[in-house]
Amino acid sequence: MSTLVHPIIIAGGSGTRLWPVSRDTMPKQFVSLLGEGRTTFEETMLRVVGPRFAKPIVVTHSDFRFTVAEQLARNGIEADIVLEPERRDSAMAIAVATVVANLRDGDAVCLVLAADHVISDGEAFTRDCLTAAEAARGGRIMMLGIQPSWPATGYGYIAPGAPLDDSGRLFEVARFAEKPNAETAEHYIREGYSWNSGNFVFPASLMVEELTANAPDTLKAAEGAVDGAQRDLDFLRLDAERFASAPRISIDYAVMEKTARAGVLKASFGWSDVGSWDALYDIKSQDGDRNVLEGPVSVLGTTGSFVRSDEVLTTVVGLDNVVVVSTPDAVLVASKDKAAEVKTLVAKLHSEGRPEAGQHHKIHRPWGWYQRIDIGERFQVKHICVKPGGILSLQRHYHRAEHWVVVRGTAEVTVDGTVKLFHENEAAYLPIGCTHRLHNPGKIDLKLIEVQVGSYTGEDDIVRIEDIYARN
Repeated sequence: MSTLVHPIIIAGGSGTRLWPVSRDTMPKQFVSLLGEGRTTFEETMLRVVGPRFAKPIVVTHSDFRFTVAEQLARNGIEADIVLEPERRDSAMAIAVATVVANLRDGDAVCLVLAADHVISDGEAFTRDCLTAAEAARGGRIMMLGIQPSWPATGYGYIAPGAPLDDSGRLFEVARFAEKPNAETAEHYIREGYSWNSGNFVFPASLMVEELTANAPDTLKAAEGAVDGAQRDLDFLRLDAERFASAPRISIDYAVMEKTARAGVLKASFGWSDVGSWDALYDIKSQDGDRNVLEGPVSVLGTTGSFVRSDEVLTTVVGLDNVVVVSTPDAVLVASKDKAAEVKTLVAKLHSEGRPEAGQHHKIHRPWGWYQRIDIGERFQVKHICVKPGGILSLQRHYHRAEHWVVVRGTAEVTVDGTVKLFHENEAAYLPIGCTHRLHNPGKIDLKLIEVQVGSYTGEDDIVRIEDIYARN
């Protein structure tokens, strides 16, 4: 029997409470929030590589496939990337990954982790995961419970039942408790409850049994989606029709609150789900005025606040306990104790049709990124970056001509079958209707300014003729 633990990383969430840095097109797990360069997704993946772990399985939305692949590649990590065609909540994501793991190894023990959590002690985390895996092999779905550090009202709680051994850390689960009010949370802490981290360890075969008994529609949809999956480059693209037949339900409601085989390990590592700006503030280093200041910011007469700017000088005067987050196209100002309500604000912005609600100023693509500099009647200006080896699709536009001015690197430009190299301070002209392609053949990022002129400059005026990234 294999002793390897099979990591399953769930990386499809949206993280709207950390808007405007986290948005639908680039959610928090793929953004550097900790000021150390790596994203929480990368940190999570690095914790589950090594001789005790099998090749990880990453479950993510199809829209994030190239972001996942790029962040894995820059850390030298190989993983099976499973693409969800739409979001169906955690039960379906875990069911699909369990089916994949079970096909790999009938004795697989799975470790399910969220991609957006912060762990303060990686060695303790690994030890706890392996301890939970041993308990899981005894016929348990083990949960990683977190020792509460304050009476939090934003987390669910786990009540410990009978001990599973004499360590004082492994217990049966007596019951799950929903997010409490402050008084109830204090009672839970006195009674020895743990926070529910949403991370699990279980034998794949046992989860299949529990899904069969408690959520058969979810399991049937997962098996069908995997059976009908297609390989797309390095990704496993699940069958969309069968996937969509699954109910929208969390793993807690589908299985954990029904099973009699749940256990909990009281974890020894520090943990945060970084679920809101105030939670991020709590894990950051603070200055003498209890402020967290990041980027080009300056404050005066301000205490206990989180102020972050990604680009523009941002100043705060005479405010206490606030969150101020400035990005190139949106600014958030909130009292720190209302930070969790940002999710409601984002829903309001969506209802108002504001593109900033879900779309970043910088748009990431498999070949690099672009961001809009200016737009007006009959024109648009963009800053484009193509990573080394990146190739845009062979395409044409029916409503606009384009000028590409190279400001860094070398551009290989194809226009109606003719290929030419352009260097810094040189420009290529692409007339309306021409077939064209851009390629970076160099070893450094290619940066250029694109000027579009025409009756329509929307992104949907692109007819892709050929694309190495298999996009439509």
